[in-house]
Amino acid sequence: MKLTLGFSPCPNDTFIFEALVHGRVDTEGVSFDWFLADVEELNRRAMEGSVDVTKMSFHAYAVAAANYLILDSGSALGHNNGPLVVSRRKMYPDELEDALIAIPGKYTTANLLFSIFWPGASRKREYIFSDIPEAVMSGEVDAGLIIHETRFTYLSLGLKKVADTGEYWEKMTGMPVPLGGIVVHRSVNEDVAAKVSRSIRRSIEYAWADQSASVDFIRRHAREIDSAVTREHISLFVNGFSLSLGKDGKAAIERLYSVARERKVLGDMPERIFLL
Repeated sequence: MKLTLGFSPCPNDTFIFEALVHGRVDTEGVSFDWFLADVEELNRRAMEGSVDVTKMSFHAYAVAAANYLILDSGSALGHNNGPLVVSRRKMYPDELEDALIAIPGKYTTANLLFSIFWPGASRKREYIFSDIPEAVMSGEVDAGLIIHETRFTYLSLGLKKVADTGEYWEKMTGMPVPLGGIVVHRSVNEDVAAKVSRSIRRSIEYAWADQSASVDFIRRHAREIDSAVTREHISLFVNGFSLSLGKDGKAAIERLYSVARERKVLGDMPERIFLL
């Protein structure tokens, strides 16, 4: 069986999927017609229900949950890895409610977390995530919500951290920060979907065992070419939760949706959201 598969060009995703898409691991008879796209493009396609298996933001998943289930492997969760709010001048968190904020997409989990903690901040402008530091530096916006590689490079640009949404989340819940996951369309046979999840786990295990195998693939697609930044990115976002959500990972995702509903940022979700 052949399935469509979408993931982002960010180093954590290319690290995870390199072995799978290049035939280095057993996929149990499942093949993939794969493509790379920015997270908001992946979110849009998933919300249209047009991809069989895809990476998507947990925020966007709330919109697409009627059509998809979250797989056990491939997710981005963790500690100390939340989206950061930065500015070009000294700014305090309580100023963000009235500020013009650059966000990396309406349906990114970064925007969901920001909305949970600053619900009154209604002045937002969407950018491709890699363009946000420049928008902040140029004065187009007062502050920016940064993710992916930009969270490792903002200091070198002279930008200042205003707030860490991950710190806010972990202080409130004591749980890892849920950012994005791999989902499978509910129309895919569940036995086949389980094969996909196991294949992703094998791909991660392969990448960890032979980290040199994925270097060229990662470098070819990364927006930030500094190898130290790339390594830091992968080590932060690919971890035990990527291998398997487990009880703690699932609980963190469910808590995200619960808090978002309580604060009227999201509506109700289907009763079942996980494949396993």
